[in-house]
Amino acid sequence: MNERERYMATLRFERPDRVPYDPGHGRESTLAAWHTQGLPPHVTDYHTYIRKSIGVSDEAVSHMDRVDYGVAFTMIPEFEEKIIEERANSRVVQDWKGNICEIGKEFTPRYLRWAPDFVTRTWIKCPVETREDWPDIARRYDPDDPQRWPDDFDARCRQLRDRDYLIGLGFPGPFWQLREWLGFENLCMLFLDDPAFVRDMIDLWRRFVATLLERIFAAEPPDYIMINEDMAYKQHAMISPDMCREFLSPTWRHWGSLCKNAGVFYEVDSDGFIEELVPVWLEAGIQSNSPVEVAAGNDLPAMRKRFDTRMAYRGGIDKRAIAAGGQTLCDEIARLKPVIDAGGYVPSCDHGVPADVAWPNFVEYCRQLAQVTGWL
Repeated sequence: MNERERYMATLRFERPDRVPYDPGHGRESTLAAWHTQGLPPHVTDYHTYIRKSIGVSDEAVSHMDRVDYGVAFTMIPEFEEKIIEERANSRVVQDWKGNICEIGKEFTPRYLRWAPDFVTRTWIKCPVETREDWPDIARRYDPDDPQRWPDDFDARCRQLRDRDYLIGLGFPGPFWQLREWLGFENLCMLFLDDPAFVRDMIDLWRRFVATLLERIFAAEPPDYIMINEDMAYKQHAMISPDMCREFLSPTWRHWGSLCKNAGVFYEVDSDGFIEELVPVWLEAGIQSNSPVEVAAGNDLPAMRKRFDTRMAYRGGIDKRAIAAGGQTLCDEIARLKPVIDAGGYVPSCDHGVPADVAWPNFVEYCRQLAQVTGWL
């Protein structure tokens, strides 16, 4: 099997030759720490380095030149990224989405675009604070804007037809997107204070994304789509399952029907404790979830017993156990082995790999992961 076939067979509870080998990724601070702990200074592709070091076959990944669709799901035009104010230990910045927030002195606005590292921020102002702000934001989501579609879109799609690697599309779900426009507290209050306005914004986002998906699916469907929908705390979801059904499920279902008709796998990404949200996602046609954070209380073996083969998962390996290493790491891999063996699960770190995971422990984790997934 190639990378693409193996990944999709696993998520669909079929019988792959081996489980995909996908340890997870560090951020800038993680890589900087690793370069002081044994990773050679010149190495940036640490996954290839580890695979060669521990003897994982090159079959684990595709070696074709990778192509993506190049379609922009973001606003056009964007806001200017800029530093508004320098403070003693922080700076106030405007990001490309029009949010104004305070971040650490060591960061610039680019860290709010691609998240190359873990950045804590304090929100000051969001682009939609009243109904009067909405038209200026809404105009930025024209699916027909020529800047949204690359000139070589058709050529990219032709290249993708012969791929042996996994290709997906990721974009915000309705909760995530409205939170970007309104801010978390304002969004939560607006569900009660002006639900009609919330529905108007959700409807624009539903139609905008659906239009892009329909065009892409008609040209060359991806293997999966992932909606980014961080909407849970450590013990509960940010809004109730009933409120999800009322406001969010119609959009999730609409996109899900497009995926089903095109044979595209449908995944949702949400941090936090997600078990009470899984039934709602299943109703909407969602087939998989990541990253299944252990620190948030998610118990993957228990979730597998409850939801059986209706839900697949990616992630789920406790980053704290990777950092601890030793017997703690061995116990964590053993805890998840029955789920790995049962299928429908690609084991990986349950979020970005933080800098407290030392390089020797990460290498040992990769070795154990390769063993339990059949690569060693």
